[in-house]
Amino acid sequence: MQKNEPSKPNQNSPPGDDKTEGVTLITGDPKRAIIKLSGPMIVSMILMTLYNLVNAIWVAGLGGDALAAVGFVTPLFMILIGLSNGLGAGAGSAIARYIGADNKTCANNAAMHTLIITVAISIVLTVLLLVFLKPILMLLGAGSTIDLAVQFGQVTFGGTILMLFTGAAYGVLRAEGDAKRTMYAMAVSSVLNMILDPILIYWAGWGISGAAWGTVISMALVSVVILYWFFVKKDTYVSFSFKDFVPDRKVTKNILNVGLPASAEFFAMSVVAGVLNGILVIVAGTDAVAVYSAGWRVVMMATMPIIAIGTATITVAGVSYGSRRYENISIAHKYSIKVGLIIAAITSVLTFIFAPYIAMIFAYTPQSAPLAPTIAAFLQVMCFFYIFMPPGVMSGSVFQGVGKGMTSLTLTLLRNLAFIVVFAYILAITFGLGQQGVWWGIVAGDIAGSAVAYTWAHTYISRLRRSLDPN
Repeated sequence: MQKNEPSKPNQNSPPGDDKTEGVTLITGDPKRAIIKLSGPMIVSMILMTLYNLVNAIWVAGLGGDALAAVGFVTPLFMILIGLSNGLGAGAGSAIARYIGADNKTCANNAAMHTLIITVAISIVLTVLLLVFLKPILMLLGAGSTIDLAVQFGQVTFGGTILMLFTGAAYGVLRAEGDAKRTMYAMAVSSVLNMILDPILIYWAGWGISGAAWGTVISMALVSVVILYWFFVKKDTYVSFSFKDFVPDRKVTKNILNVGLPASAEFFAMSVVAGVLNGILVIVAGTDAVAVYSAGWRVVMMATMPIIAIGTATITVAGVSYGSRRYENISIAHKYSIKVGLIIAAITSVLTFIFAPYIAMIFAYTPQSAPLAPTIAAFLQVMCFFYIFMPPGVMSGSVFQGVGKGMTSLTLTLLRNLAFIVVFAYILAITFGLGQQGVWWGIVAGDIAGSAVAYTWAHTYISRLRRSLDPN
């Protein structure tokens, strides 16, 4: 038995005839599962990205200081988002492996562990963030905007438990193949937030606090709906019941072994973005940072489908690993890359053609108009980034699915620190290519990182398959 493999079914596990449609999906054809799971995730992720954009537009109406204040809180907020996604990935991986092993009792136990871990972490972080919020924001350079930043941050971080709970709950739902319900929850949260923001900011006169309250209220309402699904309606495959809860260090470790590294991956990417901003300032000034910042919003939107497919791959790989059907891990790995490459190719062509028009969205004022050609050029270079992204993302997802979170983190650090940052520095500074050197450094690092990740994952899956060969 492999080190991270969940225990095999035991006599206490309920029979498999109570499986939901989602569980039947993820334990069946891996190709069909990836397609069915990816669709709703793509929709929900795009809505989340759209909400962030709309939220920034509403806050901008309060003036530059308000927008800057939100900017100073954003790094802390993104760390919490990363932790929320990490807990979801950890819960999803652990529960999917138990579902694959047809061990519903252990899946229920893992769900309860996830809930308790989430509440415990939320309480600690809420206290720390509220107590030390002002000095942290001062260290981040809030300066004259400190009062606005504290107003926004206090409300936002007061809802830490809601943020972490929804992320963990989404992971539980994805683990049992219920991507549609995850999409509904995320869509309702995003749309509700977009509606509440102008009402609370301007009509109610709450200003910058209104933007934060919009986020907290939308998450609270969605949390109530999720709690209703889990504890009242009880129509999910995984049950939240204390009768199935047995404190187990191994279960906790299975969740955190993926959850914490996945959270760290998000943090690492934020750090890399900061380093790249520093290089851009050195070689081309602050306008280069503006170009990168604006263009990267488009890149994130364009790569959401690829990330969604990777998220679906975590579930399918986890279930296949738990059931010891290692051939399905190989199928899921190759097929997810294939689908990702097709989407990336289409996205690349569309981005290349429409780059000048997309750039105009960020350059509609006389002050920003001169940036339009450079933003368009940046987007056309990033077309190559899209194409080489799927092998790396899907390979990392496989490792998360089988419970090897540290391997996935290692691949992320290699890609971002050892490759992207190094290539960006060499091309931009050593070879004197300026900001275009940074752009091509991102592409070169993506290619190198994806190649290493794919080779590593392919080798690992081959070893798993050979482990079942009696010869």
